[in-house]
Order: sequence, then structure tokens, then C-alpha cells
Amino acid sequence: KGERVFLRGIRSAEYSLQDELRRIRSLSRVVRARDLPWHGNGPQFWNKWLLEPDMGGVQSLQSHMEVLVPGGRSQKHGHQNEALLYVLDGRGYDIHDGARYDYEAGDLLIVHNGCVHQHFNADDKHPLRVLVIKSKPLFMFMNLIFQRTIEPRPKTPVPGWERWKPEE
Repeated sequence: KGERVFLRGIRSAEYSLQDELRRIRSLSRVVRARDLPWHGNGPQFWNKWLLEPDMGGVQSLQSHMEVLVPGGRSQKHGHQNEALLYVLDGRGYDIHDGARYDYEAGDLLIVHNGCVHQHFNADDKHPLRVLVIKSKPLFMFMNLIFQRTIEPRPKTPVPGWERWKPEE
């Protein structure tokens, strides 16, 4: 796929606000998430990009879905942008700068700017599904690009993980 695009380039000779407005308004306002691929990060964590600037429809938002298998966890990481995590299914917890925050389906979790955090599925029988929404492209535009992985995603499978792997 090449390099990730956080903001689409604007070339003055090829760009007009009216043309861009027409282009954006002509795009579908419905994203068919079922048609988008899961990224096989596994075996404990999967990610599906739903919305980001290189998809062409937005400039300032980024959204993705995460699935953690029962008992699974994500990488431990930090970034400058805030994030909202809406819990679709399951129950889990996050560790933010050493403090634990428990949540379940229907809850909204806020990750504050600069917070070192990690996501955990607290259920050993059901997957955890979370919708993530953030304004990361705006932070990239302002050159606020600090992001760091403190501890990578686990490479060891949780027993029975194959059962919960999302369809590719």
C-alpha cells in the first residue's frame, strides 16, 4: 500500500474550494464496514480501518474498529491525540498511566492526550469489540506526531483464539 497518508496534499494549480466541496459532497456518506478488510495483526488483536484521510472522504477524522480475543491485549502505547473508544461488545479494561479503568458494552472510554495506555479483554469467553474515533489527522497536520509503542502486541496466541478471529 505504500506510505500512510494523514492529510491529502493540496496543489494550488489543481485545487479549488468549489471543486473540492463538490467532490466531497458527491461521495457516499455511508461506509460499509463489512466491505473493509481486517488487518491480521493477531493472534490477540485485530484492527479494521473505517475512515481516514487516504480514503478520500475526510480530512480531520480517523476511525477504526478493534477486536481483542478473550483474554487478549493490545500493544502498550502512547500518542499526542485524544481518542474516544466506544465499547460495542464485551467487557474489558484499560491501564492509563498506571491507573485501571473498567468498561463494558455501551460505555465510552476517553484516552487523554499523551496518555500511555493499553487495552485488555477482561472476559475469557467472549471477544471485546471497540470503535475508536480520533482527530489524529489534525495533530499530524500540526506536526504533533509523537507516537510510541512501549510494548508490542503479543505474538503468543491465547488458547482458542482461532475461534474469535475476524473474517478476513
